[in-house]
Amino acid sequence: MSEARPSPALLAENRLVLAHVYMSTVAICLGALFGVLQGIARSGAFTPPSWFDYYRMLTMHGVLMALIFTTFFITGIAEFVTYRAIPRERSLVVAWLGWWVMLVGTVMAATTILDGNATVLYTFYAPLKASPWFYVGATLLIAGTWFVAFDVFANVNAFRRANPGKPIPLVVYCAAATFVMWIVATLGVVAEMGLLIPWAFGWTSGINVMLTRMLFWYFGHPLVYFWIMGAYVIWYNIIPTLYGGNVFSDGLTRLTFIMLILLSTPVGIHHEFMEPGIASGWKMLFTVTTYGVAIPSFITAFAIFASFELFAIKQGRKGFLATVRALPWNDPTFSGAALGMLLFILGGFGGLVNASYSMDMLVHNTIWIVGHFHVTVGGPVALTFLGASYWLIPKLTGRALWKPELALFQTRLWFFGMLIMSFSMHVAGLLGVPRRTAAVDYAGAAATQAWQPYMLLAAVGGIFLFASIVTFAAVAIGTLRQNDKSASMAVAFATPASSTDTTPALLQSLYRWGLIALVLAVVVYAGPAGDLIRHPGYLAPGMRTW
Repeated sequence: MSEARPSPALLAENRLVLAHVYMSTVAICLGALFGVLQGIARSGAFTPPSWFDYYRMLTMHGVLMALIFTTFFITGIAEFVTYRAIPRERSLVVAWLGWWVMLVGTVMAATTILDGNATVLYTFYAPLKASPWFYVGATLLIAGTWFVAFDVFANVNAFRRANPGKPIPLVVYCAAATFVMWIVATLGVVAEMGLLIPWAFGWTSGINVMLTRMLFWYFGHPLVYFWIMGAYVIWYNIIPTLYGGNVFSDGLTRLTFIMLILLSTPVGIHHEFMEPGIASGWKMLFTVTTYGVAIPSFITAFAIFASFELFAIKQGRKGFLATVRALPWNDPTFSGAALGMLLFILGGFGGLVNASYSMDMLVHNTIWIVGHFHVTVGGPVALTFLGASYWLIPKLTGRALWKPELALFQTRLWFFGMLIMSFSMHVAGLLGVPRRTAAVDYAGAAATQAWQPYMLLAAVGGIFLFASIVTFAAVAIGTLRQNDKSASMAVAFATPASSTDTTPALLQSLYRWGLIALVLAVVVYAGPAGDLIRHPGYLAPGMRTW
């Protein structure tokens, strides 16, 4: 019996989600191109032309991968799960407005980078001064996500009105919690833009560099958890459906997301351990809060593997190896997420090093940090999103996935490429290779000879990653061009393992937890931010070094 023809409303929702997925795909493809070029350039095997120098490539790579690709995919998957789990008549005007605002902001920011007027890296640190339109574009990108958040919240509120006392569907709860955290986190970058934009237009004589950096990292570290929570939405709610499993615990999953709402923001100063304007006492406080945010990650590791084990037990299998063998490793969506989980373990251990004030002193300004960053965003986040695309696109288009075996190869190629590149960067960082520099040979100094093999190996890993993205693009294009429309567009999300699993009322108040998170962030940041406001020091007029 054939599946019923999709309704016009469903097709309209699918087109919106596809618009987000298309933008994220374009961003990761271009970002991978700039990434492999700057990686090869840094190894010494390629000299970039003067009209498109290393730092311009690096800025474009960082903005496209860390901001554009991740943001468009997360907003798209959040809208998808919300629309499918809460079927109702709805307007898409706000959601489309969000997409267009994000698109305009992306184009503005990318244009200023390409024309050489915003070579400030994705961290856009003062006193480097970009074109004011770069900052305006970045602000519009964030503003667009707020429209998406409003759309998700509006659907949650509608569900509550129609179902008083009933828990929000778990997958929607996870998506909404992600945006509650995001709203709290992005208040920092909004405040920073309130300083950067007038400064860049020349309306102010200078800027408090340390204050803007603190405001950036108020946002910058929760940005990482925005990515991670996007991956968790998939891990908890979609991946179990691929092998017939369940969510281990509804309540524990909701508690995990609440902890991420509370703990993701008050940690950013651990990125500023080497900054001289912050007292050591504040740095110690943020060391403690940073270790706290590891707790929901440990809970997730337990809950995800518990789901695996419950499935294996139902099949009559016991033990670690039997559980692993029972999983659908030949499914590209599962492969992407599971291999991403393995990379996340490595990234987590590296993160504990970075969070330690004494150990961070050894690695902070080295390429170790770059290796950690890549294994974190490129592992659990990018690989999960790429794998999820193989599940998502057929659900949106009805077209069967083109060459699933090639999709499976792509996830494994990405895993090994990221493993090689990140490992090389970690080792090179321990040897002293600096980060944020176009060349590391120091005019042929003898001490740098030990670094070169690892830089070449990192470039090889980057080439594998680029080949993986080319493969991903081939599968995506092949899927959209083929005429096989036999894929089911029906969607089911994972349910709790126990039918008697009840959700405590305390875990339902997402907005209340968001308010508590905001208060917590203000309390933690009030001291160090107050110091910088009272003692602003030299107000930098801004500089351009490119």
